[in-house]
Amino acid sequence: MAQAAFTMLKLKPSASDSKKDREALEFIEKMTTYTGQVQEMVLREILSRNASTEYLRRHGLAGRTDPKSFKAMLPVVTYEELLPEIRRIANGDRSPILSAHPISEFLTSSGTSAGERKLMPTIEEELDRKQSLYNLLMPVMNKVQPLLYSVKPKTYSTLLSLSFDSAKLRTVLVAMDQCGLDKGKALYFLFVKTESKTPGGLPARPVLTSYYKSAHFLTRPADPYTKYTSPTASILCTDSFQSMYTQMLAGLVDRRSVLRMGAVFASGLLRAIHFLEVHYQALAADLENGTVDPRITDPKVRAAIQRLLLPDPKNAAQVRAECSSGNWQGIIKRIWPNTKYLDVIVTGAMAQYIPTLDFYSGGLPMACTMYASSECYFGLNLNPMSKPSDVAYTIMPHMGYFEFLPVDDNNNTNNDKRKEMEELVDLANVEVGKDYELVVTTYSGLYRYKVGDVLRVAGFYNNAPQFNFVRRKNVLLSIDSDKTDETELQKGIAAAEAAHLSAYNTRVVEYTSYADTKTIPGHYVIYWELSSGGHDNHVEPPMSVLDQCCLTIERSLNSVYRQGRVYDCIGPLEIRIVSNGTFDELMDYAISRGASINQYKVPRCVNFTPIVELLDARVVSTHFSPGLPAWSPHQQQQHQRPNMMN
Repeated sequence: MAQAAFTMLKLKPSASDSKKDREALEFIEKMTTYTGQVQEMVLREILSRNASTEYLRRHGLAGRTDPKSFKAMLPVVTYEELLPEIRRIANGDRSPILSAHPISEFLTSSGTSAGERKLMPTIEEELDRKQSLYNLLMPVMNKVQPLLYSVKPKTYSTLLSLSFDSAKLRTVLVAMDQCGLDKGKALYFLFVKTESKTPGGLPARPVLTSYYKSAHFLTRPADPYTKYTSPTASILCTDSFQSMYTQMLAGLVDRRSVLRMGAVFASGLLRAIHFLEVHYQALAADLENGTVDPRITDPKVRAAIQRLLLPDPKNAAQVRAECSSGNWQGIIKRIWPNTKYLDVIVTGAMAQYIPTLDFYSGGLPMACTMYASSECYFGLNLNPMSKPSDVAYTIMPHMGYFEFLPVDDNNNTNNDKRKEMEELVDLANVEVGKDYELVVTTYSGLYRYKVGDVLRVAGFYNNAPQFNFVRRKNVLLSIDSDKTDETELQKGIAAAEAAHLSAYNTRVVEYTSYADTKTIPGHYVIYWELSSGGHDNHVEPPMSVLDQCCLTIERSLNSVYRQGRVYDCIGPLEIRIVSNGTFDELMDYAISRGASINQYKVPRCVNFTPIVELLDARVVSTHFSPGLPAWSPHQQQQHQRPNMMN
């Protein structure tokens, strides 16, 4: 593949790299060249150091550390199957249940796909391992950067054909030619969540809250690539309004120094832009007068932001003029004119935000740099400036022991425990083009644990596979024998937007869904929040157009669903339009129940009664499919795995 060749040829360290970058790139080369050997070493180390644990002794490992014994004796498990052990640790049992090293805290999942947060045990040294992955990000980005502007015209043309569409690449070239990434600052919207304690006294908090409160982040050495506009006090403020307001204000104070802008997820960055849209008058007043809004009551936050402020009427007037113009297209580049790229996750369910980010940023490139979860940090994107549709993460073999459960053409994995154990594939032995469910064994005490992510092998970098993130497993709508995952649903919604809503300058800003089985037959319900995107010539779509959106979505779904509709096993798809701000309320509700603002993702399927009731209370109109999608027993289409970026 041309894209893979471009990455592989250019990442190797060279004499022009700094010593720090060269060491990082050499490490990447070593890890990806000896993937299989590193994985076996990691497994033996995990099993050796945890040989005395109750869990490994119970399964008969008896101190053995060889891969053959591990694969024969250890079952593949889910969170629910580990819950008894996790509860014992959470309740104060300090015996070596899962890990021979003391459990230092629990890392909580986002808690948005189910009612309860998951508690992932971790140990102190995991922070070192995570930091080792963070330390690789900028050396990779620096390797990409000079390739984009220190090139001859012929090479430039080649890069255009290999990497980005030409308009976006030229944007990068012009910006990067002005100054390097080490010459400016990053405006990253970073947040912490108020942490809780388990009954046994261990902290329970989101993974990023843990990191931002750690010495690795708070006492990080001076580095030109970790200069953030946001004061640390603002990042550590648990009041989401005060944190967002002061981070935005700091970013506006120093807006011409901003070279990178981002958040963890694309949805978080869009929430920040929406915040600016709502509060720009107050922010501009603070810029003009050098004062801090009285709503900022945290003394540490007030003091930190006040140190940055001097009266700046000119800056305030420019910000006020841009934000009050009524045109928010390209607002990021207009407010932060030297921004080179957006650093956000736009894979998986976040892919739906790409058009909106394009709208607000004026087409800035989007860098997806890292693949991580509460269970484990997995790897990084070795071609971070690739198009979102081409993002492939390279799992770094030193981070844990990784296995892969094949997913068949119907998006199923084997549920027979013994067969699961037999079917698992090692990291170095996965096959290009195939889908797998990720299974991880960690230093912290998870053994053959199903993460729930489905990945597709896109290719290899040296001997290390590179994966496209396809979807979260078991996030499905199902009424009968049909199974619709979030990728397929997202594809249908995109088709409806393109076919019906774009003519009215209307877009879907958020959505979720559930399978309504109270009706006979049951049917899919999709909640939409719509926006005009700031267009002055916006016209509300007629009711009939929204009805047609239902049918267009149905036509894009799989043949099993369409057969169910034709045979009246599934009722007409329903779209419920909710009032503006509903999904902000949904996030606020999730945060009140323990979700992290950093990790929050709108759940694409809901069944928790209070959430459904909240959504139904905000419905302003309902629409049903006016016809049947086409299906014929003589023209059944072969099931194709949907491309998540379509």
